Amino acid sequence: MRLTFLGTGTSFGVPVVGCDCPVCSSSDPRDQRTRHGALVSWEEGATLLVDTPPELRLQLLREGVDRVDAVWFTHGHADHLHGIDDLRIFSLRTRKSVPVFVASGFRDEISQRFRYIFDPEVRPNQGSSKPELDLHDVDEGGEGPLIMGRRVQPLAVPHGSLTVLGFRVGDLGYITDAKTLPPATLERLAGVRLLVLNALWFGHPHPSHFNVEEAVAMAERVGAERTYLTHLTHRASHAELERRLPPTVRPAWDGLTVEIDGSRIREIRSSSPEPGLTGFPASSHPHFRGES
Repeated sequence: MRLTFLGTGTSFGVPVVGCDCPVCSSSDPRDQRTRHGALVSWEEGATLLVDTPPELRLQLLREGVDRVDAVWFTHGHADHLHGIDDLRIFSLRTRKSVPVFVASGFRDEISQRFRYIFDPEVRPNQGSSKPELDLHDVDEGGEGPLIMGRRVQPLAVPHGSLTVLGFRVGDLGYITDAKTLPPATLERLAGVRLLVLNALWFGHPHPSHFNVEEAVAMAERVGAERTYLTHLTHRASHAELERRLPPTVRPAWDGLTVEIDGSRIREIRSSSPEPGLTGFPASSHPHFRGES
């Protein structure tokens, strides 16, 4: 199984527009974080896309992706959803609908927000097209759907007033935009070897996201062999994260691919240049509202 991080940033992305802080002006390419997205693939050739961020087309081109078999939406925030039209090429090329998996309570919202996609009575103008997507409800407490021959277990986590749908497939547990992991989710993560968690910054607890310290503490509770942090802001550079994190927890970056191969977990794409900046103390960075 392979996990590719398409985007590892928050809703603003990094660099943040108009910001000249040390991370936003860093020469380290690992400090350039597009909006959240990931791709999971396994040896049978199946590919599961996690979220459709606004930069999705650019991310897929960067990684040379020409196939998406199914999509798992974690939740409906714009940075996780608003690249949905970029799925159009896959249904157009295969002339088949792409299965899309959403929490059962999210069906009505996504259908209304993107009526041009999900209303069968809305047809594109002659010479145009629209994504052909087949919605599948996921019961948050159920065993999860079979997607391309693999059982994908839902992992429900709180994110403010929303419930976000992470997942477990085999030895991989994937969670973003969480503030905590409820007991049922922790139980489903038992024995997982590779874990992904969100983390904004050091210190300054956020009401609906883990900060780095909270994510590290939760990673220790889960006990995976390796944990990667994603959904990162411009308040911590990649170099600072590497320096301050424990050995079993690592910062992800855009384009990183991690493979679970038998008894090994290895980074098979990790050739980014050495960092040019070492970051800054989180406490010295100006705080502004809503940067998650």
